[in-house]
Formats: sequence, C-alpha cells, structure tokens
Amino acid sequence: LGQRVDAAELLETLKLLHLHGPLPSADISSMSCSGGEASLVADAGVRRKVNFRALREEQRQPLRESLGEMVTIANPLDYHTFVWGNREKQTAAFTAMMHGGYALNLIVLDFPRLDRCDAADWVTTCEAVIDSTKATGAVAGIVASLGENMPEETAISLVSAGVVPFFGIDEALGAVETAAAIGAVWAKPAAPPLLRSRPEGGEIVTLSEAEAKDELAAAGVIVPGGRSAATVEEAAAAAESLGFPVALKGLGVAHKTEAGAVRLNLTNRDEVIEAARGMASVASGYLVEKMIAKPVAELIVGAARDAVAGPVLTIGAGGILVELLEDSAILTLPVTEESIRDAIAGLKISRLLDGYRGNPKGDIAALIRTVAAAASYVVANASKLEELDINPIMVLPDGHGAVAADALIRRRK
Repeated sequence: LGQRVDAAELLETLKLLHLHGPLPSADISSMSCSGGEASLVADAGVRRKVNFRALREEQRQPLRESLGEMVTIANPLDYHTFVWGNREKQTAAFTAMMHGGYALNLIVLDFPRLDRCDAADWVTTCEAVIDSTKATGAVAGIVASLGENMPEETAISLVSAGVVPFFGIDEALGAVETAAAIGAVWAKPAAPPLLRSRPEGGEIVTLSEAEAKDELAAAGVIVPGGRSAATVEEAAAAAESLGFPVALKGLGVAHKTEAGAVRLNLTNRDEVIEAARGMASVASGYLVEKMIAKPVAELIVGAARDAVAGPVLTIGAGGILVELLEDSAILTLPVTEESIRDAIAGLKISRLLDGYRGNPKGDIAALIRTVAAAASYVVANASKLEELDINPIMVLPDGHGAVAADALIRRRK
C-alpha cells in the first residue's frame, strides 16, 4: 500500500486485522474521560488519514442524557468523570456513540499500576465497552496511551470479547489508517488479467515523430495540428497554412533539443525559413506544428515490456522534471480509468494539477483520457511494440484538454 510502518504500529495493525479484518472506511470515534487525552488523539489524527466524523443528530440527545449538561458533545468526546465507575451510564454513553456508524470506536483508557492501585473502575469501563459492542455490533478498541500499563489479563479478556487492545495512541491510529487503506483496495473490483503477449520477431524500427503522432492520434491521443515537410520552402508554406505561432522540429533526429532541431514560437515565414535552414544539416525533413498554450503541468507516459508483467505503462512528471523529481507510477495492462486516476493522484506533480498556490487547475479528465488512449494503443500493438515514449503531455487548464507534444515509438516491422 506504499505505507511505511514501524514494528509497534505493525503489531497494532495485526491485532485489528486479526479481530475484525480491513475497515470499510477511516471514519472513527474517540472517547476518553480526559480533555487532554481527547486533544492527544485529535492531534495524532492530523498526521494520519483518519476522519473523526461529526456526530449524527440522533446521537446527541442520548449522549446528553447519559453524560449531563456539563459535557461538550463532540467527536473526539471528553465524557469527563461524571459517569466514572457507573457501568450503566457508561454503557449508555458508549452505546450512543457506537450507534454513529463509525468503522471503529476508540476508548482511551490509561490503566494504573495494579500493585499500587485498585483498578476496579477501569475494569468497569472495559465491561461497559464490551456491553456496548454487544448491544450495537460495533467495532471498538480500548487504547492505552502507555501500552505497558495495560495488564495482560485485561488485553486477553478484551480480545476474547472482540475488543481490540491497542498499545499507544499514534500506533492505534496508524492501524486504523492501514486497515482502512486495505479495505478500500479490497472493495475495488478485481483487476483484469494481465496482458500476455509474446513479442514478434523482426527488425525494430523507430517511427518518425510525425508517424508516431499519426498512430497515436488514430488511437485517440490528442496531438498538435501539424504537417510534414521535405524542404525549407515546404516548411514555410505549412506554417502559413497552419497559422502562427508554430513549432518547427527536425525529423530523423533522436535528441532534437540537444541537436538544435527544435524551434518554438516562430511567428512568421522568415523565422520558419531561418530555423529550417539552421537544422537542415541534421534533419531529414521537418514537422511543423501549431504551438500549444502554456500548460499547467507536463507529464510523461511510457511503455515497456516487463519480464514478469508483460507490457506495462509508466506515468509521471514529464518534461525537464523527469530526472529531477523521479516521480512516477507503473500501471499493468489492461488498465481502467479509475486506476489511471488513482495513479495520477499519487504523483507529486498532482499538486500542480490541483491548482497549486492559486494557479489554474489542470484538465485531469483530459489527461486520464489521454493516458487511457495510450494504454489502448499499447494493448492493440503489444506483440510489435518495443517502446513508447510520450513526453511531454501538456496538460492545459481545466476544460482545455491535454496534448501530446512529443512522441517516440519503436516497434517491430
């Protein structure tokens, strides 16, 4: 699931999974007889993907009746000590909270040393929690902020009753986060079988950028309006036909930028002629394209053949950020649009797509369609395709699309 946990958190997670399995959500309640403990739980929750969902209206009156007018009814709930030692009233309060439909209900309970203190009231609270789980069928856990203070006998009795004995507040919330993440994954439809395709024999050829874009466009990938040209004059005529500003690229050049075979924002015929003459020594022809508007973000989509999974798709930060960010995700094929959406959301560059620091949001829907179209192309050509590289995909502001600015395809004849 991409999460890093320490040994203590792992153990708490295993307790929860052993008793109740994955959680259907990260919605939880927390109850304690101390405002300090309620604050500790709330503060720890800030660092976790958990949700202290607000109380339902039908919970408020039963909580008020059982706890009295002096208690602030909220989640996390500080139920104070007005009902301390009173099993009936504690059960009524815990039951009202557990009727909230939370995935897990936590009760923070710090146990005293048994060799110095009488723990009868703490036992009463445990009994009230067990009573409430039996009455509601809700999932609950008792959290000792200092795990070593929970007596082993108590932990064993709680497990026997289906109540999770958690050692540590942060560790308990980590267990919730992981169990909810597992639940979310398990709730999704099963992934389709992996694409199995043996590569064909034959010579590997590299398509020109114009040829690659024609094939991708036929598969549904949006590419800039463009025309190929064999000569300088043809390039100038193509630019005038497309309308300025244009980009000019030299065909037959592997690394265009380094070879000086890319010129952008050319605004008239003379500039196109000058640029075309400048790259004539390295280019076998020209590709003239309409300039793309300033993007919100640039991404890369690539495909390669994995020895185990077969053809796979990679999506990540593109343009000059490829090496700088090392921000990418791998998708097995075939792939659903939902999986593509999840992969994009997990990238660092997704912050730009969401409208970082007041900038416009990117057209994520168009980006998903573009990645899905590229994936379909890979699936349709799996036995022949050796390599696909679309870099960058220019993601424009929301509603304005996503455009494949450059593309490389290597395949067998």
